[in-house]
Amino acid sequence: MLDYSTAEGLTIEHMREAHERIKPYINRTPVLQSQYLNDLTGADLFFKCENFQEAGAFKVRGACNAVFGLTEDQAKNGVCTHSSGNHALSLSYAAGRRGICCNVVMPRTAPQAKKDAVIRYGGTITECEPSTTSREATFADVQARTGGEFVHPYNDPRVIAGQATCSAELLEQTDGLDAVVAPIGGGGMISGTCLTISNLAPDIKIYAAEPEQADDAYRSFKSGHIIADDAPVTIADGLKVPLRENTWHFVSRFVTDIHTASEQEIIDAMKITWKYLRIVMEPSCAVPLATILKNRDVFKGKRVGVIVTGGNVDLDKLPWL
Repeated sequence: MLDYSTAEGLTIEHMREAHERIKPYINRTPVLQSQYLNDLTGADLFFKCENFQEAGAFKVRGACNAVFGLTEDQAKNGVCTHSSGNHALSLSYAAGRRGICCNVVMPRTAPQAKKDAVIRYGGTITECEPSTTSREATFADVQARTGGEFVHPYNDPRVIAGQATCSAELLEQTDGLDAVVAPIGGGGMISGTCLTISNLAPDIKIYAAEPEQADDAYRSFKSGHIIADDAPVTIADGLKVPLRENTWHFVSRFVTDIHTASEQEIIDAMKITWKYLRIVMEPSCAVPLATILKNRDVFKGKRVGVIVTGGNVDLDKLPWL
């Protein structure tokens, strides 16, 4: 087994090992296109639909790589984490498949659909206030009590290597791309994308997409060091957390640029995608399309992969209702 101790040590072989490990537990999600969205943006868009995972989000990749890479001794007390939702439910899913317990700390404001999924997959929830400080403090108590193996939602090389498998599939499913756009919060997906693309297709440009109201990654990228907001407010609930050292390693080296979108631009992009791509997606997943629409000149005439990161939404609380 390869060493997953540091982000700097991750190689394309870590991604390949992760892909073999998690194949029994994930879906090879489809890539969809819409002529309307191509015409609207002036680009050839390829949507990698991770909302079609059993757990409804790309995070099942990293969670499964971490859980099924544990030794029996590491797994004896189960796993634990803190998460705004998709990592919590994905880790619960993975732990359930391995037959071990999973304890998660979630903000009390997390979407009920995500809390319901954690419970459905057998996880145990401890709620906290909607801030990074509260999440981490509450988590410290939970881990001390349970003794579970900590699987960080994104600042974990095992998780990053698992997320890297998404863009590897995207490359196989498309006949050449000029760019890939993915949402950025803590940076797990974008780091995995960087790991794969920089090794397998280094000419492809990598763009990250972020809400204006939670733009700490954008400000970090422009300043050259991590800037961490504690409790940003945005409808894109999956993108509220800050970068950490392992994800900053990839973002600072391989991302071409970070674009931001307003709350209304995110809502408009979400509605357009629901209507014309005909899939259920979260507000966080609409941020890439929102930034493509806002920066048409950057993407016009290009073949662009767009990672749709998840589809776990409260249907009674859609942002346009």
